Amino acid sequence: MKRLVEPELMSAEDQARAYAQADFAPAHGLYPVLFARKFPGRPGRAIVLDLGCGPCDVTIRFARANPGHVFHAVDGSAAMLRHAERAVKAARLSRRIKLIEGLIPGVRIPRRRYDVILSSSFLHHLHDPMVLWQTVRQYARRGTLVFVPDLRRPPTRASAREFVRMYSSNEPEVLRRDFYNSLLAAFTPAEVRKQLKQAGLNSLKVETISDRHLLVFGRVQ
Repeated sequence: MKRLVEPELMSAEDQARAYAQADFAPAHGLYPVLFARKFPGRPGRAIVLDLGCGPCDVTIRFARANPGHVFHAVDGSAAMLRHAERAVKAARLSRRIKLIEGLIPGVRIPRRRYDVILSSSFLHHLHDPMVLWQTVRQYARRGTLVFVPDLRRPPTRASAREFVRMYSSNEPEVLRRDFYNSLLAAFTPAEVRKQLKQAGLNSLKVETISDRHLLVFGRVQ
């Protein structure tokens, strides 16, 4: 099935609210566990760049699992960041999670280099995926840990509709619609490997981690 792009920003309030209120625990709860497994020797303290943080559900889970990490969380949607700010305050993590509104490339990011670069469910939103990988190259140093979980595109539209039925049948219509569109906009593992090669990020690996997710991870060389 050919990729069908979707809007890059989830800027509508109903989208942001539905996404912030949805239960993504089965997937999002797995990510910090996988991060620990993939990087068992990681430092206890780190400065993390989180690209496309959305309402910060994943960011908060990472912060709780890694108490020595500080996060600079970037998103282009003001609506998403309003929900993120409330969630970060409720989690009492405002000192460790700094929210930054802006689009990549171009957004003013506080540091030139980061110890960890995280990006969850952001890649499939980009019309040009190289925007993400070039930003990773720009803000990584040798040894930077990269952790990018995302959706992977199913082979058919029928498969995408089945995933929506299986995993979002009880969610609001706006979330079901966006999930379906995101599945159609996602990349296959083979496509992501080509992107990494083009970006000069050959040290990063791509794995399938569920029936609908892939993971890019590794240390920048």
